[in-house]
Amino acid sequence: MADTPAFRVGVVVERRPSSSPWAEHAWRIAAIVPEAPGTPDGQVLGQEGEVALIYAGSTEVEFHRVETANYRDNLSSGQAGLWVTLALLTEAPGIRLVAVTADPAEGESMTEIGDQLVEVAPMPPEIAESLAEFVRVNHVERKFFKRRRD
Repeated sequence: MADTPAFRVGVVVERRPSSSPWAEHAWRIAAIVPEAPGTPDGQVLGQEGEVALIYAGSTEVEFHRVETANYRDNLSSGQAGLWVTLALLTEAPGIRLVAVTADPAEGESMTEIGDQLVEVAPMPPEIAESLAEFVRVNHVERKFFKRRRD
């Protein structure tokens, strides 16, 4: 298995009118799908009334050997997820895909950037299976050593 296997995924988001006075639209992840080559980022895939499904874009989800403990925790949570980071834009379609990760710590760190939306979406089974195999092959348990102060 390669050191950093990767999967190309596409992200479909749902845009609907917001009931908040501070936001024009509410966004949610509708689906994580295989990359759709030839589908431009921001393309409206379907619309019903004021609710639209939009292809936010595609990116790679990479696995790194040093993060296997985080991946293991994600997989054992009962609902393995992918953290999807989206940038809110003022121009149409109003959103842009920034990143997708299977590492909960990396996903949480993306929430510190104030103008981005980070949501957790269910991990597709084929990615979960490959991630579990990656963890099985590459995980090395590391002991915690408390540092002594002088």
